[in-house]
Amino acid sequence: MQLTVWTYEGPPHVGAMRIATAMTGVHYVLHAPQGDTYADLLFTMIERRDARPPVTYTSFQARDLGTDTADLFKRAAREAFERFRPEAMLVGSSCTAELIQDDPGGLARALDLPVPVVALELPAYQRKENWGAAETLYHLVRACAPAPDAVDKPADGVPRCNLLGATALGFRHRDDVREIERLVKQLGVQVNVIAPLGARPTDLARIPAADFNVVLYPEIAGTTAKWLERAYGQPATTVVPIGVGATEAFVDEVAALAGVDPKAARADGTARLPWYSRSVDSTYLTGKRVFVFGDATHAVAAARVARDEFAFEVVGLGTYAREQAREVRAAAKEMGLEALVTDDYLDVERQIADLQPELVLGTQMERHVAKRLGIPCAVISAPVHVQDFPARYAPQMGFEGANVLFDTWVHPLMMGLEEHLLTMFREDFEFHDDAGASHLAKSRSAGATADAPSAAGEDAVVAVAAAPEGDPLWSDDAEKELKKIPFFVRPKARRNAERYAAERGVATITVETLYDAKAHYGR
Repeated sequence: MQLTVWTYEGPPHVGAMRIATAMTGVHYVLHAPQGDTYADLLFTMIERRDARPPVTYTSFQARDLGTDTADLFKRAAREAFERFRPEAMLVGSSCTAELIQDDPGGLARALDLPVPVVALELPAYQRKENWGAAETLYHLVRACAPAPDAVDKPADGVPRCNLLGATALGFRHRDDVREIERLVKQLGVQVNVIAPLGARPTDLARIPAADFNVVLYPEIAGTTAKWLERAYGQPATTVVPIGVGATEAFVDEVAALAGVDPKAARADGTARLPWYSRSVDSTYLTGKRVFVFGDATHAVAAARVARDEFAFEVVGLGTYAREQAREVRAAAKEMGLEALVTDDYLDVERQIADLQPELVLGTQMERHVAKRLGIPCAVISAPVHVQDFPARYAPQMGFEGANVLFDTWVHPLMMGLEEHLLTMFREDFEFHDDAGASHLAKSRSAGATADAPSAAGEDAVVAVAAAPEGDPLWSDDAEKELKKIPFFVRPKARRNAERYAAERGVATITVETLYDAKAHYGR
């Protein structure tokens, strides 16, 4: 086991918590020591839920290990049922309690409770959060679904689908569901069940009555969808509708499964991203170098949208989701890249520092890394922090989701008009080192020079790009030319020129070296 400050995924029982918290009428009894009882922080503090998660802990302590911890679990399970009266119960162990081997499933069955009890065997030392969520949803659906010959399908001829995969603590899951529900309804398709988000166990029993399933997040719903296809003959969608192109492909796929005309939804007209892609402003950002990292669903989708709809150059693609590594590797290979598959954020940081992209699309970990390196960043995937659960409507999927991507990805970069004006007025006093005080001075840290927005930013640059002994010298003309570059991109220009000179054994950086470096790195 590797000790780390940050982690992309929690243990699998956190995934089970996400399913239980997303649903209504489900309660999760977790055999866990006192230190593992942190679900309230995850859901009420980060996601800002207005209700505590439906989780009961045994909360055993060190002194309890010399007594009957199995009896402690049975007592906790019985009391939880009597207090909350759930329609179904989940039982399992945290990673620490797993070592005790008390068998929560067998103990709960011995209580003979009058509701379905789903025992979760989640190997905490081999698997992680998303896998735990997928297994929990799968076992819940299997426990609640009727036998294939007992499925009661409506005979009204209206096509029906289920929307599967949205959970609590998911990145924009609440808004994605709303957007995709609106989209399928435009096609004349009725939404049968949305699960697990907002569903009850009785709703899970109705899932087989639909004609097909919409898999929103394969990491969560893929296992369940495959089982439903085998057991009930329900096909499932394969396109994740992130970006305009993927949303149009998704509409076509749903229309084909439902046997309807896709024109109604294709003519939605709410996506503004295509307008941007045709605009003059987009040309200023063409070819911007982007690094993408996250869960497999969002990372692959973001890379394709960045390349195909923003005309960015994807210079790196990776994921922490080892179960979906094959899909990410295939997408990276298509782009001429080698995928980075790791759950160590330091590996990701090293690759970002080496590639020096102009935009990072990642998780909250990459946001911290990018901030330290002075690179713009937009969050596209869990794990996320409280600011990534906005009060406003902000989906990632569908046509409105494409608008959100446009706002989120373009705004951190310098817009074309700003870049043009800054170049036009680069002789203006505000962009010279010998300028007097300006309105920009207030925003800089005390002691910051014109070469860096702040002292902390300069420290970060030095830490990342510290040059070896025998640094190239700068000629006076090159230093003067460098000072014509706006202060907020000047450190990057200096760094690139020194790197270019060092790699070619150039002892003195001249104006020609500075522009050769700019041409070489494309910025």
